[in-house]
Amino acid sequence: MERSPKHVRATLGGAYVVDSAEVRLVWVDRPYPAYWFPDADVRADLLPAGAVRTSPGLPGLVGVDWGAVDQWYEEDEPVYVHARDPCTRVDVLASSRHVVVELDGVRLAESGQPRVLFETGLPPRFYLPARDARLDLLRPSATTTMCPYKGTATYLDAVVNGVTHRDLVWCYPAPFAESQKIAGLLCFYPDRARLVVDGIDQST
Repeated sequence: MERSPKHVRATLGGAYVVDSAEVRLVWVDRPYPAYWFPDADVRADLLPAGAVRTSPGLPGLVGVDWGAVDQWYEEDEPVYVHARDPCTRVDVLASSRHVVVELDGVRLAESGQPRVLFETGLPPRFYLPARDARLDLLRPSATTTMCPYKGTATYLDAVVNGVTHRDLVWCYPAPFAESQKIAGLLCFYPDRARLVVDGIDQST
């Protein structure tokens, strides 16, 4: 557990149900933290039954289920998916590495101008300009996901040799400020396609 210097709030039905400048970040059973607050900073009477939790190890503090509110905020900025980890950093660096992506013998992308995203605790991700991908083999997907550090991702299916590979590619059309360098670039799942960087297979 550590103290956060951020002012954290949450809204439900247009009302603030959490409003605290005495926030604790608590790591329990996941690699990212959860917010805990002094019980006086939480309007338990406005929250659904069971949304507020306590712990014998955290006297005077309460946690609030993430999905029990409409929106979380750090200061005045929305927070998505889960509380941000202050020890997680995202760096996006321009690179001249040679990146090739293949699937079932078909080359889906080849680029010498990737952007490499380094995120604490995760392997590097290679984001490629769309002009360097076989866009004729990619189809928009209805899938979207959210990341607390990068924003909302959209997905593309790949159609290779008549087979559709669902959500093989993701893209952040309008990422958060710290990840702006990957805006509109494409990233392929290395565990579902063959990713070769400077002649070395990076597939997992």
